[in-house]
Amino acid sequence: MSRILLVDADAFFVAVARAVDPAGAGRAPLLIVGGRPGSRGVVCSASYETRAFGVRSGMPISQALQLCPQATCVPVPRTACADTSRAIRRVLDDFTPVVEGASIDEWYLDLTGTEALYQHEPVAETARRIRDSVSARTGMRVSIGAGPNKLVAKLAAERAKPKPGSGATGVFVVEEGAVAPFMRSLALADIPGIGPKLQEKLAKVGLVTVSDALDARAEDLARWLGRETAYRVLRKSRGESDAAVEARTPAKQVSREETFDRDLSEVAALHRELQILAHRVAADLRGDAQEARTVTVKVRDQRFATRTMSRTFDAPISSDAAIAAAARDLFDALRHGWTAPVRLAGVALSKFSPARDAEQRELFGEPATAPRGPAGAVQTALTGGAAPESARDRALSRAVDRVRERFGDGSIQTGLPRERPLGEKGARKPR
Repeated sequence: MSRILLVDADAFFVAVARAVDPAGAGRAPLLIVGGRPGSRGVVCSASYETRAFGVRSGMPISQALQLCPQATCVPVPRTACADTSRAIRRVLDDFTPVVEGASIDEWYLDLTGTEALYQHEPVAETARRIRDSVSARTGMRVSIGAGPNKLVAKLAAERAKPKPGSGATGVFVVEEGAVAPFMRSLALADIPGIGPKLQEKLAKVGLVTVSDALDARAEDLARWLGRETAYRVLRKSRGESDAAVEARTPAKQVSREETFDRDLSEVAALHRELQILAHRVAADLRGDAQEARTVTVKVRDQRFATRTMSRTFDAPISSDAAIAAAARDLFDALRHGWTAPVRLAGVALSKFSPARDAEQRELFGEPATAPRGPAGAVQTALTGGAAPESARDRALSRAVDRVRERFGDGSIQTGLPRERPLGEKGARKPR
């Protein structure tokens, strides 16, 4: 039997919002994540207590507050959510190399063939150990569904969620021989891929539950729904799926960007925000076991005018120091003669190569490269020049990664180099 798991972070956005603001969101049982009161945002997530009032994801904040006026509303902590998702993924990678990210808070795991590795323990026990490990290392709670394929695992994960009054424990396993009765316990609306329009069409012919569909004659289904749709509904109702769990293919680009709470015009503040973004995207890059040759900076001003500039180096880089320095040079060149306050900044990395090449360079020496020159005048791309990275930079970044893996992403932060007063030796001259 295939051993497929779906790991689903419980009320993910709510949990992260409470973790980053324990004195505010952390003390609010009635919590809506998506925007401030009076904003034009929509509900991204809501606590279980708030959902009891009818609040749902995708609902306008104004409508949600009409249903639950005493709820606390907070914006989505996007950076913290990305960091937490990465931290959970690292835990899952310790249990199997076949992990597929379905979304920021869902992951499929294929444990098929790992029975001997886990001493042939029941898959429910393995799932509980995964759940405990995620909680211990990230502080997040997850629900895990297991089944013979991705569809059944997804449905089992929903049954596993410890919602108030459900009696669920966070783990629910559907063995291969139990798929048929499990599916008959569901409504057709519970099945992914059977959306509102198809549900309405099915209801018109009296098909509401999975049992309704399975008990109907195949020729009637084909006449009511069309042959292809009828076949799809029947397969899903039987819990059949051929979709394989596929490890994530490396992205062609990784990026981080931030829309500021207020427009920024101070150079020091912009440099600080840019360095934070550079360090985060560098950590993402190393987390994917990659290095990059191209660094791109994006800036959007208060009038929504957007400019980008890139630089491609002769050798790949991956350290916080090198990527931050390259981003800062690009930003200073990009801002030359363009002083409008900035509402958004971003740093992206591309042109990847496997990180193991870095270890080979340390063993056999660095390639000969030309001296690094200044960023130069504003243009869309700069090419050539030595990568501004040393073996010490790489070693320091890897050491920081190891600390974060053990103690969490917020356990260590790197500081911004002090700005030297104008006129001091080595001071950066205004552009």
